[in-house]
Amino acid sequence: MKLLVVGGGGREHAIIKKLRENPEVETIYALPGNGGIAADAVCVPQIGAKDISAIVDFAVEHQVDFAVVAPDDPLALGCVDALHKAGIPCFGPDAKAARIESSKVFSKNLMKKYGIPTADYQVFHDPKEAMAYLEGASFPIVIKADGLALGKGVLIPQNLDEARDAVKTIMEDKAFGDSGNEIVIEQFLTGPEVSVLAFTDGTAIRPMVSSMDHKRAGDGDTGLNTGGMGTVAPNPCYTPEIAQVCMDTIFLPTLAAMRAECCPFKGCLYFGLMLTPDGPRVIEYNCRFGDPETQVVLPLLKTDLLTIMQAVENETLGDLDVEWHDGAAACVILASGGYPAYYEKGKPITLPAAFPANVTCYHAGDKLEGDTLVTSGGRVLGITAAAPTLRQALSDAYAAADTVSFEGKYLRHDIGRRALAALEGQ
Repeated sequence: MKLLVVGGGGREHAIIKKLRENPEVETIYALPGNGGIAADAVCVPQIGAKDISAIVDFAVEHQVDFAVVAPDDPLALGCVDALHKAGIPCFGPDAKAARIESSKVFSKNLMKKYGIPTADYQVFHDPKEAMAYLEGASFPIVIKADGLALGKGVLIPQNLDEARDAVKTIMEDKAFGDSGNEIVIEQFLTGPEVSVLAFTDGTAIRPMVSSMDHKRAGDGDTGLNTGGMGTVAPNPCYTPEIAQVCMDTIFLPTLAAMRAECCPFKGCLYFGLMLTPDGPRVIEYNCRFGDPETQVVLPLLKTDLLTIMQAVENETLGDLDVEWHDGAAACVILASGGYPAYYEKGKPITLPAAFPANVTCYHAGDKLEGDTLVTSGGRVLGITAAAPTLRQALSDAYAAADTVSFEGKYLRHDIGRRALAALEGQ
C-alpha cells in the first residue's frame, strides 16, 4: 500500500512510525515532512500542509491508497473533503465536523445546547462589550480566540488589567489574525487536567490511553503557554470510574450532538478535560491527534493503527477491539532556547548513534541542510520512552534526552512530577 500523511511535526512522525509497522505498507509520503521524518517516509517539502489542491493532485498522481490528515489547519480547510471527492480513502473529519476545534464558539454552543458539561461562558464580537463584561467578572478568568491559533489562543488573566490587555491583544491587535474576530470568555475551572484521544467513526468510539500534558514553558508550570513541553501516559488521575462518567456524560453525548447537527465526526477526537470537584468538564475539543500526546499514546497501542483508521473510514469501528500494551510512556520535548517567544534556527543537531530499544526520538522542528540535521522550529525533538512503570519511563526518557545536543537546547526537568505524586497518593 501507498500511504500519504499530511503534516510535518512530531505528531506526524509518531503516526508514520506506527503506520510503518503494518507489513502491507510499502511507501509513506509525508507532505511536507521534516528532516527527521525523511528516515521513515518520502518527504515532499515543496507541498505545504495547507496547499489542499497540491495535496490532492499528488495523491491522485501517485495512486495513494489511503491518506491521513493530521494537523488542524488542513482539516479546517477541507482537506479530507477534497481527498474524498478525488476518491482517496482518508482518516480525519470533514470541514464541517472540524469546526468542533476550529470554532470555539461552535463547540461551546454545541455543549450548551446538548447539556455536555463545560465551563460557563459568554461570546463576544465587540471588544467594548467584552471589556464591559469583565468589569464584573471574577478572576482568574479564561479568554479564548474563536479560531485556530497554534495552541496559543487561550489566555488566563489574573486580574482586570490583564484581562483588558488580553481582549486588546486578541481582538484589536489581532495577535492571532482573524481567529480573534470573536472571543469566548469563560469560567476558570480547577482540578487535574486530562487529555483523552479517541478513535471514532461517528457512532462507535474507542478511547485511547489517557495522558497528561505540560503546557507551560518553565519548570513548576511557570512561564508562557506552549504547544506542549512533554507528556506522560496513562494519566493516574483518570480512574476507570471517571472514565465511565466521561463516556456516559461527555464522549457519547458529543458524538450524538454532532450527528444531530448533521456533521458526524469521523477521525481522532481529542477531549481536553478538567476533573473538577463537581465532576469532569470539557475544557476544549481538538479535531485531531494532540501533539505531544500522540508521542506517548501511540507507542502503547497494540492493535494495528492502519487497521483502526480503515475501520473509522469504513464506519466499522464497532466491530473492532482496540488493545493496548501495559506499562507507561513519557515524552520530553527538546526545544529551541527562547521558545515560545523568539528563538534562533539553523543550529546543528547531534544525535547518538542509536537510542535504547525502548526509546524513540520523534522529529518535530528540524530540517536537513545537505546531510546535516539542523533546528527549524520551536519544539525540535520529542524523546519518548516506554517502560513497565512511569518512573522508569521518565528516567529513560531524560537519560536519552541528555545524549542529544544542539546550541540553545531547552527542556523542562519536571515532566511527570505531578503524575508521580498522584500515583504515590493512591
